[in-house]
Amino acid sequence: MKAAGRRTGASTSSQCNRAKSSPVSGILECQGRIAIVKFCALASGSSGNTALLATDSTRILIDAGISMLQLRKRLAAIGEDLAYIDAILITHEHSDHVAGLPVLGRNRDVRATFWLTRLCEPTIAWGERRPSRIQTFQAGASFTIGDIEVQSFSIPHDSIDPVGFCFSAQGVRVGIATDLGYIPESVKFHLRRMDLLLLEANHDLDMLKVGPYPWSVKQRVMSRVGHLSNMHVFDYIMEDLDGCTANVLLGHLSEQNNHPAIAQMIADEALQKRGLGTRLSIATQNAPSEVFHY
Repeated sequence: MKAAGRRTGASTSSQCNRAKSSPVSGILECQGRIAIVKFCALASGSSGNTALLATDSTRILIDAGISMLQLRKRLAAIGEDLAYIDAILITHEHSDHVAGLPVLGRNRDVRATFWLTRLCEPTIAWGERRPSRIQTFQAGASFTIGDIEVQSFSIPHDSIDPVGFCFSAQGVRVGIATDLGYIPESVKFHLRRMDLLLLEANHDLDMLKVGPYPWSVKQRVMSRVGHLSNMHVFDYIMEDLDGCTANVLLGHLSEQNNHPAIAQMIADEALQKRGLGTRLSIATQNAPSEVFHY
């Protein structure tokens, strides 16, 4: 399924004229050039997270929280190949984001460079041999991978040095903000003028309170360094979501403490109250999301 690449706000993409996308490629015509920007959440949830962002010349993964076997299968399902991934960016060291990383680091068929913050990288259990193709960066740094511009930013989460990312490619902007206990002003600033935003909707507060987790874990999830609830998403959409955002993809839903229908209903209500035409989708744990083409 192809998501519409609508953009109403003025930004760097205001110089671009969006052509009607073909059903397969999602072509974007920009200043006389033809480019393809594709995004897919390959897995999103408490058991493993990874997403693909690709242009016609650069392919990157965000996080590597599933097995290499599953990663290959899910990439193949959307017409991609692990061998052609240029970079793997890591948000933080929790196992649902890095479980597959050591195996990828040892595999000779994987040519991707691994990008981690300077404080996060030493926490990874690489095994007997640390890969040579590692790039470290300071949280908050900007850098370029191929034709994709990357802006990292710090997020409030109970890990060593967690970050979110904003990506710019061919005038298209994609933001990723999951695993954060609340949305500070600094994060809101970075999430402006997005074409697509992958935003955490981890739990329904009532389900969490009566759910099976120990009270200590419930307190952690609800804390300011825990995870965003459905009501956090509602408040963000009502107060801060940029009106030009074409697509919001809700992710990192808890299988124990949330339900896609509840998350969608609450976010839809906020969008309707705002009168926004933003398209809402849900990313799941067990299968790739729809593929967004711009």
